[in-house]
Amino acid sequence: MPLLIKNREFDRPSTTGELFDRCPHLQENAKAFCSKPLVDVDVKCLLYVQQREYAATVPSDHAVSVLGSDDATTCHLVVVRHTGSGAVCLAHCDGSSTWSEVPLIVRAVTSLSHRSKEGRLELHLVGGFNDESKTSQKLSLSLLATFHKQKEVIHLETCCITEMNDVMVEGNHRPVVYGIGVNVNTGELFPASFPQKGPAEELRSARTFTGGQMVDIYDSSRGLVKIGPCKWSGDLDIAFWMSQSDDIILKFLSTSPTAEPPHFVQHMKSTIAFLLRHPSSDALFPGGQPQCYSRAAQGAWAQCPPE
Repeated sequence: MPLLIKNREFDRPSTTGELFDRCPHLQENAKAFCSKPLVDVDVKCLLYVQQREYAATVPSDHAVSVLGSDDATTCHLVVVRHTGSGAVCLAHCDGSSTWSEVPLIVRAVTSLSHRSKEGRLELHLVGGFNDESKTSQKLSLSLLATFHKQKEVIHLETCCITEMNDVMVEGNHRPVVYGIGVNVNTGELFPASFPQKGPAEELRSARTFTGGQMVDIYDSSRGLVKIGPCKWSGDLDIAFWMSQSDDIILKFLSTSPTAEPPHFVQHMKSTIAFLLRHPSSDALFPGGQPQCYSRAAQGAWAQCPPE
């Protein structure tokens, strides 16, 4: 079924500008979203989603009340929510395999909504900017085209992407919104930042850095974050990056060197250092079991035995 806007079908646009010209209310919604205040999300209620990850849950989940992700430059943050069940999924998409990722995102929500006889699927897209290589534009159009091809009826509600998420800073284009949170109980989206990005932040970053594909990290029925098992080569030639300048790391390890957040280089180096400390991934997953984390009494994620 085609993606719907205001309950009406629309032809797939050839550019994001064409979409916004045809749907001025999406422009206005995007401007309103960009003007919202940035929320610093409390880790005690948060499930943080990294690049090439997705997580879905429902309002009855006592462990998670906010799904969040940030550090998106050319990447897009994708939210699908069912208005009847309240089930919601957040994914951090980088364009590596959009056609295979979107069905996973939709299925994550529909599988939690099969008992709901009323309600509809709604889509929210945030991310990208007017980058010189047009990487954001390509991902925006790829996401729209892929959602257009799904068998489910899906309503596009928020479209704060590419030129509608762009601002000039010191002569460079940058995103206005780098991160979002989703209130699981109400479905509200808001610009957000996250002082803590666990659990297992370095492990999860290492998985993505070494080519890991889109993966579901959360079992909402048990309140468990599940990571891995992951695999990477023990002979990665990456040690030389640790002595490179910030400019070199930005030039070769970023899709948008002039738009990255200030901590990008340190994040890259900490990920590479983690891989150098753990040349074999097998030792991190005894018996080939995933690392599991549950919400501890004080609110942080604590590692627990795999079930």
